[in-house]
Amino acid sequence: MFPDGEGPSADPAGSHHERRIRSFQPRRSRVTAGQRAALRRLWPRWGFDIDGQRRIDLRDLFASSGERELPPDGRGEREHSERPERPERPVVLEIGFGMGEATAEMAAADPGTDILAVDVHTPGQGNLLRLADERGLTNVRVGNGDAIILLREMLAPECLSGLRVYFPDPWPKKRHHKRRLIQPEFLDLAAGPLRSGALVHCATDWEPYAEQMLDVLSGHPAYENTQLDGGFAPRPEIRPRTRFEGQGLEKGHKVRDLLFRRV
Repeated sequence: MFPDGEGPSADPAGSHHERRIRSFQPRRSRVTAGQRAALRRLWPRWGFDIDGQRRIDLRDLFASSGERELPPDGRGEREHSERPERPERPVVLEIGFGMGEATAEMAAADPGTDILAVDVHTPGQGNLLRLADERGLTNVRVGNGDAIILLREMLAPECLSGLRVYFPDPWPKKRHHKRRLIQPEFLDLAAGPLRSGALVHCATDWEPYAEQMLDVLSGHPAYENTQLDGGFAPRPEIRPRTRFEGQGLEKGHKVRDLLFRRV
């Protein structure tokens, strides 16, 4: 769909890593002209494939690749080279951002926090890049591929200040529960890149999955519930209400938020 370097790869990790049961289904269809244009223009600066072949320097990722391109005549090169290095800032990993509206809204509301947004939905990747560009956001980077490989192979220990997992696929059929993302093994893996005190924020409108999330997080020694009663949290203002959430509420679903901290 895209020439090399101009968009996300269909299978970035390829055969480098073992095949496993995945909690997602890659989707590349129905990319609009605007989304495709945003991917071709902005992916080389603000996007990256999760290939598992390198360790990412988050400070460099959010600093160097966010700079605007120099004019063709080279004017401004001296100013560019003398620009002070961007200070280290908190980085929050968001896994699964849909069409990116909520991600862009959170990035605009908190410009001092960098958001590493990961998804496999090509239209959503293009839409988030478009929104970030239109709003002048420099604190969003888009990762394409498996978040498990990112956590396991590409992030340094204690480099993340937060983790957001909003409305992951609930896999409602019992035989598919093993595909749910929030499992003890996932929490083991996430504990490495998360700093002590990092906030883990999950949300779902599927009540059985919410109960499982609460049980799994409460039972893991690396995380503690921020709620004194050990239950669900009120929806924080930092999480915007999305169209997807509104549709669930119209169907009578109850949205549950979970706020835990890395010990």
